[in-house]
Amino acid sequence: MNDLEPQGTVTVPGPAPIDTLDSLREHLQWAVELEHATLPPYLCALYSLEPEHNPEAVEVVGSVFAEEMLHLALAANLLNAVGGRPRLDMPEMLAPYPRRLPHSDLELSLLPFGPESLEMFLRLEQPAPPGAPAEGDGYETIGQFYDAIEQGLRHLCEQLGEREVFCGDPARQVSGSHFRHTAGWLFAVEDLESALGALKEIVEQGEGTARGEVWDGDQDIFHPDRDEVAHYYRFRELQLGRRYRRGDTPQSGPTGETISVNLAAVRRMRPNPRLSDHAPGSAIRIAQDEFNSTYCTLLNQLEQAFDGDPKLLGAAVGTMYALKAQADALLLMPDVDGTTAGPTFDYVPPESRS
Repeated sequence: MNDLEPQGTVTVPGPAPIDTLDSLREHLQWAVELEHATLPPYLCALYSLEPEHNPEAVEVVGSVFAEEMLHLALAANLLNAVGGRPRLDMPEMLAPYPRRLPHSDLELSLLPFGPESLEMFLRLEQPAPPGAPAEGDGYETIGQFYDAIEQGLRHLCEQLGEREVFCGDPARQVSGSHFRHTAGWLFAVEDLESALGALKEIVEQGEGTARGEVWDGDQDIFHPDRDEVAHYYRFRELQLGRRYRRGDTPQSGPTGETISVNLAAVRRMRPNPRLSDHAPGSAIRIAQDEFNSTYCTLLNQLEQAFDGDPKLLGAAVGTMYALKAQADALLLMPDVDGTTAGPTFDYVPPESRS
């Protein structure tokens, strides 16, 4: 301890800066894990909604899920661009729910659509406060985590040069035009400019442009006559029952047309279902095991798509349809206390998959 430091003073270190390529690759793998961790909660909310009774809620949750898939692909492109290798097909990707968002205190659960899941989604997509510090670990908002990655990218490019930082094989990049069911773009990351563009796409779709705007900078794919609202504010629309319109701000709240949500028409999925809730060989357990096997096949296809075989992204879309059918069957199976069964999202080793 420094002699000039007062006795009894405890210095609490902040998060270590991202100042090496290895640290950058580690944090970008965390970004892949972060983006994936949001998918099962969004899927459960989506599976519990019947489109004919809640079309507007299906539109919102479905569009956010599609954009989280886009963010996952962009995070994988970022990691590939700096010489890393995205990993998805591993047990750590499917920690039991409820669980923490990777390297954060934000808790995630598997819930049907409703007030509790909306509150969770709002916490998850919460914009960073003005002037909030970048946080590469123990972050309070996702935007602060990506700010730390941006700072690390800029620092390393200044120290090492862009060519040294962006040393990955361009053939491993996954790109295309508009991502399915979203106005966002999936593009290759090759240099600092495209890397910053990928980070901007991820953060603005979640929080809004300029961290104080309701809009995410894209045109609404479902309603081309209006701008697209960022994730946080889409959930506020559902919570408050009204749409944002031009001129609205985070402070004003939405003042546009009304949105109807029929909570009575939501399937009452058992919260945070576990395999251990049902005996092996029971109908629900068999259906859950089949869903988990298919979901892990999806993780494998995504990992291969991001590992030099981009055409498998198309196969992954087909697997998503199979998952939807299996989930629909699960949510029609009665469980305890008037609930229905639901998917558990447990990891299944490759050799055990059907």
